[in-house]
Amino acid sequence: MSEQSPAEDTPEEYADALPEYAERVLEVAERIPPGRVMTYGDVAEWLEQGGPRQVGRVMSLYGGAVPWWRVVRADGVLLPGHELRALAHYRAEGTPLKEAARSAEGHLPRIDMRRARWDGGAGAVAHT
Repeated sequence: MSEQSPAEDTPEEYADALPEYAERVLEVAERIPPGRVMTYGDVAEWLEQGGPRQVGRVMSLYGGAVPWWRVVRADGVLLPGHELRALAHYRAEGTPLKEAARSAEGHLPRIDMRRARWDGGAGAVAHT
């Protein structure tokens, strides 16, 4: 997602006109269990189409209707501009986090990618 606000209110006239790729990306985001995450690249790999930038663009434009905080950067850094909102979701869901060093800007934690990353297994339905 970009530094713009997640698309929380996709206008209804566009809701039925989502591109097929966007619908598929959003379906994957909805499947990610609470407390787990997938990277933008993971989603693209799951779909066998596009790449991290395409997934990020979809999430930026349409992601407000799905758990957008579960699709993340590969380095575990919280989404710029939305760190506090995402952090509240991560804490509520029990997403594994790595506390930031005191020297880190803003002292915000990162997602513990080794523990939080979801591969689409255990209850996942086949690729969309």
